[in-house]
Amino acid sequence: MTDRGTAKNSHRLYYGEKLIDYEVVRKANSRKLRIKVHPDQRVVVTAPMDTTQAFIQSSVNKKAGWIWQHVQDFAKQKSDVLPKRYISGETQFYLGRRYVLKVTADDQRPEAVKLYRGKLNVNLSHEQLETQERAAKVKSLLDNWYQQKAKAVFYERLLAMLPKTDWVKGTPAFRLLSMKKQWGSCSTQGNLVLNPHLVKTPKECIDYVILHELCHIAEYNHSEQFWRLLTQVMPQWKALKTQLDSMAELYLNE
Repeated sequence: MTDRGTAKNSHRLYYGEKLIDYEVVRKANSRKLRIKVHPDQRVVVTAPMDTTQAFIQSSVNKKAGWIWQHVQDFAKQKSDVLPKRYISGETQFYLGRRYVLKVTADDQRPEAVKLYRGKLNVNLSHEQLETQERAAKVKSLLDNWYQQKAKAVFYERLLAMLPKTDWVKGTPAFRLLSMKKQWGSCSTQGNLVLNPHLVKTPKECIDYVILHELCHIAEYNHSEQFWRLLTQVMPQWKALKTQLDSMAELYLNE
């Protein structure tokens, strides 16, 4: 597939007896060769249009050990992501921190979710529940808790980011929508949609997603102007995006 100013093709790299597929993307506006291993274990080499394949191959060979290690690290991280059972001892996230889930059943106390002493405590009012019913109830209580936290945190972070975006008039409306592959979106009317799972990530990552969507109010695409604007208001956005991508499977696991 070829886009304007972009050319792509696939290649293979041998690291000892290990075979690694990698994609070469040549871009007209690219100034130097870059190698990136994505969380889904794709290896992508971005290079200027006039870079020879021999130079690309040589560069990839020199970084073969580094590439293989990152592919393995992401593979291990993926294998560690087990489906949630919503039982005591599992890990939950909130604002980038890990919390141990503790489920209790006490009909003398209301059903609720509370953070207390490094644990995310969920109380059920009915002790005699089947395993599947119990898990569904815990998940429902957690989902509601995350939704409420997300509304408050996202509004707070939106207000904190607005002074950086002088092209935005007023305070944009936003709504929550659980998504598997997107953290947020922005309509042509300037309304934001934010993934409530984003509240599991560090505040800096929430700020990145909000600023990313606010930049779409000025540039409704991913043009060069859009990335320039995002870099202007958040110079460190690439590091935050990498951090967010690397943990996405854990944050979105439910």
